[in-house]
Amino acid sequence: MPANLPSPVILVHGGAGKAAPDLTELRRAGVQRAALAGWQVLIGGGSAVETVECAVRVLEDDPAFNAGRGACLNRDGEVELDASIMDGRTLAAGAVGAVQRIANPVTLARAVMGAGRHVLFVGEGARRFAAEAGIEECAPEALIAERQRARWAASREAKAGALGTVGAVARDREGHLAAATSTGGLPFKAPGRVGDSALIGCGTYADDRLGAASCTGDGEAIIKLVLAKSALDLLEAGREPMGTAKHAVELFTARTGADAGIILLDPRGRIGYARNTAQMTCAFILGDESAPQVVD
Repeated sequence: MPANLPSPVILVHGGAGKAAPDLTELRRAGVQRAALAGWQVLIGGGSAVETVECAVRVLEDDPAFNAGRGACLNRDGEVELDASIMDGRTLAAGAVGAVQRIANPVTLARAVMGAGRHVLFVGEGARRFAAEAGIEECAPEALIAERQRARWAASREAKAGALGTVGAVARDREGHLAAATSTGGLPFKAPGRVGDSALIGCGTYADDRLGAASCTGDGEAIIKLVLAKSALDLLEAGREPMGTAKHAVELFTARTGADAGIILLDPRGRIGYARNTAQMTCAFILGDESAPQVVD
């Protein structure tokens, strides 16, 4: 790659929490596929926005994650999805909350961003917007993974367990940044509940001047501390990205005691990631590398 061009970067996560033993390797393989898919967009000259959408779509299509086709079920046994995406170059953003019958809510969020007037659609309004945008619906059953159906049937009163929100941050060859996040939310959540993944500044944020971030964890706690934007504000103070991610999670833990993880990227293409949970499977590709590195 010519020395005068910014180095492309892709970093993805598969959610903070502790995965069941049978999901650990599936999630490691899944984040690798997502990082590689995003990388192909980057090296083909695609934008950071195109890259994070592509990577998150791969994760939404993978039933090992709590997003898209692997999403957990709400109290009524239904799938309701949240997603958001943000362009660091323009600050354009789009998000959807509590949306049903949409397999790839990150693509619907990007359509909201592209329409320009609004940032967030929820519930039935999001479905109507999807129809107007030409985004095809799927049958509700197509989004219910067997493991999630069994989990719901086994204990409708169970506490929220392992998370699996997915997200990506990227820098393209023009030096522009983007971030995206997608989730099925909390297991057994109340119908209509919307978490941090649909809220710009909370679960997702990108600004070419600051960096890009995607969060995962206890959505209500993340919302209260506006974690994505708060972490990038710390980064702007001159900290190194890995240390910034760790410091942001430490501050979050001290204030809330809740679970969280974050991935972030600074304008120079340096990455950071941290979590206060047992696991947060991530994969990244930097600069001239061709194979993703995976960390738990």
